[in-house]
Amino acid sequence: MCPSQPEHKAIRVKRGLLQSMVSSDSLLKATCGHPFWGQRLRMALRGAGRIHLAVFVEPYLKYILEGRKTVESRFSRDRRAPWEQVGAGDVLLLKRSSGPVLGIAEVSDAWFYELSPRSLSEIHQRFGPALCLEPSFLEGKSAASFASLIQLREVRGIGDLPVHKTDRRGWVVLRKPD
Repeated sequence: MCPSQPEHKAIRVKRGLLQSMVSSDSLLKATCGHPFWGQRLRMALRGAGRIHLAVFVEPYLKYILEGRKTVESRFSRDRRAPWEQVGAGDVLLLKRSSGPVLGIAEVSDAWFYELSPRSLSEIHQRFGPALCLEPSFLEGKSAASFASLIQLREVRGIGDLPVHKTDRRGWVVLRKPD
């Protein structure tokens, strides 16, 4: 059953100068009546699991929403989110770069690699098709030391939900479990 009154004010994040806000009421309305997300999002908003905001550029966001890309990757020089901060059961809000949240997904698994030529080869062989990699993609990651790979399930488009986010981070942990 869909809520007729707001169940939660908002998910607020304060980190230094950052103040990001995603309306939980809008999220609940966008997923209302969906057999999986109607209940799963309520549980997450009540503190059962983490909620993340992931920023995507095209065509990768489109690939995820279409179900072609089932594993997301994040490469970094240091241990920054989502490195060891994301896991099975977490909720992922899918945000277009410089745009709104367009989708939602649940994390089914996550893998973390300290990068070497061997681990890059393993990532390419094991996850290449699920990542929708372009041939030169991994070559462009030679400066990275760490990789987080996140398998997605229950991907659903949820319309255009505005987000107030002014920093350049591509991944934000919005809510940690209570």
